Amino acid sequence: MSLVSSRSGILVAGSANLDFVVRAAHVPAPGETVLGRDFATFPGGKGANQAVACARAGGAATRMLLALGDDPYAQQLEASLRGAGVELLIVRMPGIATGTAFICLADDAENAITVAPGANNTLRATHLPSLANVSHLLLQLETPIDTVTAYAIAAHTVGVKVVLNGAPARELPIALLDALDVLIVNEGELATITGIHGNIAEALTHLSVPCVIVTLGARGACARMRGKFHLQAAYRVDPVDTTGAGDTFCGAFTAALGAGLDLPTALARASAAGALATTRLGAQTGVPEHVEVETFMRSHATTVNNAAALRELAAYCGLPEHN
Repeated sequence: MSLVSSRSGILVAGSANLDFVVRAAHVPAPGETVLGRDFATFPGGKGANQAVACARAGGAATRMLLALGDDPYAQQLEASLRGAGVELLIVRMPGIATGTAFICLADDAENAITVAPGANNTLRATHLPSLANVSHLLLQLETPIDTVTAYAIAAHTVGVKVVLNGAPARELPIALLDALDVLIVNEGELATITGIHGNIAEALTHLSVPCVIVTLGARGACARMRGKFHLQAAYRVDPVDTTGAGDTFCGAFTAALGAGLDLPTALARASAAGALATTRLGAQTGVPEHVEVETFMRSHATTVNNAAALRELAAYCGLPEHN
């Protein structure tokens, strides 16, 4: 089974939100009020972030299907996406607010996020455009699950490779899983989908999706494809803001597949792009350029994926040894 398609171009279908970000010493606990400091707005939403990453970090020809309100928030999102070179297919919803997200960003670069979907909830199966000349369809879970499933099945039926970022965490219908070529999740999302906690290798094996990738933050990433595990140690950086790092990984990874790269190379590029994204503020403003990713990978070629890092990652994932 190949993850590469003979077609060209990436279609991202999903959410776009304007992020309202407050910086604070730490993320509030339930019932706690924290006095914040700086406040700013940034273009975000998992779908839009991933589209920007496909185009900017991955250098891929990228289109995005999204739903927006007729308000000033929409204008900021459109400007960011077009500025990254993403072609837009907009479902305009007058009278419905553009999606928003409220983010507390802690000094240790961790965050807590609450999303108000707004127009994102109005995407329907009938909005999917022609998939001619689309190699990969990239989806997330910030739009209705029935719509996501319909898009995946439609793409799978005509031979388009389907990549799903299973976030935010939720159980997935069998019909959706059966239509996927690649599933990308973090550790918590993997446990939610499989019901298996504490053994990453077992959870990855539990899923029938041809390729499953779990991102593990500062530890790196682990993939299972055709029964074989692939490990990617993390690139070492000093993080400033982890918001959107996972989205950058997803977009850069899908772009790499669209360019015909193999799984290990795609993992390395996506990990490098995600690491760079944590070194600057904002989900989309933090996405690096393709040339930055290439330069970063060359400069870190001798320090990433060393034997000690891979042994540690393998042990964390429940693998007897790295391969």
